[in-house]
Amino acid sequence: MGETFYIFKDGDLRRKDNNVVIIDFEGNEKNLKAEVTDEIYLFGEVSLNTKLLNFLSQKGIILHVFNYYGFYSGSYYPRETNISGYLVVEQAKCYIDYNRRLCLAKEVLKTAVYNIYRNLRYYNGRGIDLEQPMKEIKIMSNKIDYGNSINEIMGVEGNIRKIYYSAWNDIVKQDINFQKRVKRPPDNMINTLISFINSLIYTTVLSEIYKTQLNPTISFLHEPRTKRFSLCLDIAEIFKPLLGDRMIFSMLNKNQITEDDFEKQSSYLYLKETGKKKILMEYDTRLKQTIRHKELGRDVSYRYLIRLECYKLIKDIIDEKPYSGFKIWW
Repeated sequence: MGETFYIFKDGDLRRKDNNVVIIDFEGNEKNLKAEVTDEIYLFGEVSLNTKLLNFLSQKGIILHVFNYYGFYSGSYYPRETNISGYLVVEQAKCYIDYNRRLCLAKEVLKTAVYNIYRNLRYYNGRGIDLEQPMKEIKIMSNKIDYGNSINEIMGVEGNIRKIYYSAWNDIVKQDINFQKRVKRPPDNMINTLISFINSLIYTTVLSEIYKTQLNPTISFLHEPRTKRFSLCLDIAEIFKPLLGDRMIFSMLNKNQITEDDFEKQSSYLYLKETGKKKILMEYDTRLKQTIRHKELGRDVSYRYLIRLECYKLIKDIIDEKPYSGFKIWW
C-alpha cells in the first residue's frame, strides 16, 4: 500500500526533479516521496501546473481536492493503465440486463443494511437499549428481497436510514440534537461529520477502484450519471457503517471532536482546520488497521477490504463467482 498525503498549507505543488514537493509562501519545502505515494488530498489554496499533472499521471497518483469548507470538489484521475475492454463490456452488460443489475443492487444494499444493523447491535450489547430500532430495521430489510425495482429498494433503504439515524442520539453521548440527515448544507455537528467523512470514503473507494480493471462510472445500485463516479457510491454504502459511522461514534464519545472544532456560518456548520486534521489522522489510522480475513486466512487492512470488494464484483461480472458483500462480524 502506498502513502496518502493531506496538504493544508497554502502554496505551490510542483514537480521537482523526479519528485513532488509542496512549497509554502515562506519558501519552506516538503518532499512528498512520489515513488511511494498513492493519493494526495488538497485542503489548502494550492497552485499547480500541467507539468505536475503529467508527472502524477506517470506515477499513477490520484489528486483529491476539497474546498475551504471541507466539501469535496473533485479528483484528478490519471489515465488508466490497468484496463480491460472485455471487463468494461461485461460490466456494461450487467447494468443493461435489469434483472442482473437488480440482483447486484440488492446484494450491495442488503450488505450495507446488515452492517448498519451490526453497529446498532454493537452498542446494544454495551448497555444502550436499541432493541426497537434493531427490530424495525430487521423487518424493513426483509423487503429488499421482494423489491421489483431499484427505486423500490432505494425507498426501503431511505426508511431504514431514518430508523438508524433516529438511534444516534442514544449512541452519541454529546448533547447534539440530531433529528435527520441534512446534506446541503449540513446543519449540525453530526451532519457535518457525516458529509466530510463520507467524502473521504468516496475518494478512498475511487482510489481502490483505480487499482483494478473496473469502470468507476458503471454502477448498479446508484444510477450512472455525468459528473460522478457512481460505482464509488455503491461500494461506499458497504463501508460507511464501518469506516465512517463507527469513527463518528468513537470520536464524539471520547470527546476527540467537540463543538470547538466547528464554526457556524449562516445556516450551516463546517469543520475548522483543527477538526479536519483530527478526523484525517483517525481516518488514516483506521484505513491501516488490520483484521484477520476469514477466507484469506491472513491479516488485511480496512483499505484493502475495499479492493477485495472490487475483485469480488469483477468475479460476478465475468460469471466466475456470485457476488457476496463484505459483512462486519465484530
